[in-house]
Amino acid sequence: MSIPPLSKSKFIAGIQCPLRLWYSVYAPELASEPTPAKQARLDNGRKVGALARGLFPRGVLVEEDHLHHEEAIRSTQAFLKSASVPAIYEGAFTFNHVKIRTDILERVRDGSWNLMEVKSATQVKEDHRYDVAIQYYVLNGFGFDLKSAGVLHLNKEYVYDGEELDLGALFRFEDLKGQVARIQEEVEAKLQDLKTMLGSGSPPVTNPSRHCSEPYDCEFYEHCRKKMPDHWVLQLSGIGKDKLSQLAEMGIHDIRDVPDSFPLSPVQLRIKRCVVRGREYIGPMLKTALSEREYPIHFLDFETISPPIPRYGNTRPHQKIPFQWSDHILSGGGSLDHREYLSVEDSDTREELASSLLEALGDRGDICTYTTYEKRVIAGLANHLPKYRNHLLTLLDRCWDLWGTIRKGYYHPDFHGSFSLKTVLPAVVPSMSYEVLAVQDGEYAGVEYLRMIDGETRFEEKEMIRKNLLQYCGHDTIGMLKIREELLKRCGA
Repeated sequence: MSIPPLSKSKFIAGIQCPLRLWYSVYAPELASEPTPAKQARLDNGRKVGALARGLFPRGVLVEEDHLHHEEAIRSTQAFLKSASVPAIYEGAFTFNHVKIRTDILERVRDGSWNLMEVKSATQVKEDHRYDVAIQYYVLNGFGFDLKSAGVLHLNKEYVYDGEELDLGALFRFEDLKGQVARIQEEVEAKLQDLKTMLGSGSPPVTNPSRHCSEPYDCEFYEHCRKKMPDHWVLQLSGIGKDKLSQLAEMGIHDIRDVPDSFPLSPVQLRIKRCVVRGREYIGPMLKTALSEREYPIHFLDFETISPPIPRYGNTRPHQKIPFQWSDHILSGGGSLDHREYLSVEDSDTREELASSLLEALGDRGDICTYTTYEKRVIAGLANHLPKYRNHLLTLLDRCWDLWGTIRKGYYHPDFHGSFSLKTVLPAVVPSMSYEVLAVQDGEYAGVEYLRMIDGETRFEEKEMIRKNLLQYCGHDTIGMLKIREELLKRCGA
């Protein structure tokens, strides 16, 4: 059975999961469409890659796309022969049935080359090493003399001055040549295994597990997930790879089939018992944790963006920039007020946002958040705004984490192992589904916000996005209030 050449991305997919590689080669139609948020991450990666080329301003781009690989190879060879070309972007090569496109190949005066894989991350990760290793394998097969081979990534310490990006300070290069050279036998063995698997005529038997999202979310996850039971053992919150492997070896995929003798954490044991019994768990301290709150209770939620390339002055790569907040305020007498803020300009509005937030929160009452994310955003604002620092820091002591309260004292079988607000809210308050909203998660909210402040977006569309964002953020905060209200009822309060 003949197999197509392996690309770098397919090699990485095969390392993550052989079945992912099989589907990508023989059944790509089974893949889920990328979400807008995932597409935005891919687009950002391409923008960072293009920006990195500015470090080598006289370099040349191999313009042929991946569908025209042979033509790209010919262009690359022509640039390699021209001593006047100091760097090549997207160079194309094929060796031993493996094809690659190199982000940047820099020519060194002594005739050697520097290989650079550009990443939008702020540090080198384990999977990046295989990115470089497979390119090293191909280029080494071509006889290249590589002076260095590594990752050109964003520098998390770089602070943008708001005027002009300093590319030399924005990027950092980490040479991995020694590391990737040492694993070349492993790379060659993995390649052979993957080629043998692809030529076997049948897909490998692989059950979905933690590897489906490590290091990347697999595009075939939803297809593979269909084979698993509704209450899948992966939903045992926090369960590790070793225990999952043990259960798989025992042929156990359903939580209800996990033996009583199998070691589980307290939370996992609670999940199992709720699933087996088909009813919710209410802990003995839940009522106290929910009821003994200082009024007025503020239910607070932020939305943020974290652009890989700094957008505003005095910000770093991937720094979280809040652009919106919602605060539902419950008084001791039961009356409800709602305040909110949404930046509508493409500028750094953190001071305006913080000022309006402090006015809404006042100086008394618990601040209900979901996880400690809001506390981190507030701390970030305090670090950025000396003028409001002390006032902002006093808010931290008033924060109460509803997520932590629920995780300690409540569980519903419909959570399916997740304690996220998007799961908990519709399970506890069925009338409050996120499915009716145009914006359904925080990452997409950030994508839509950037689209709203884009100068090329039509006014009518900006208005629609603005309303959708306000509806979404407000849904989160009224949702937290409704969860507390409903759980108090179930506790008999």
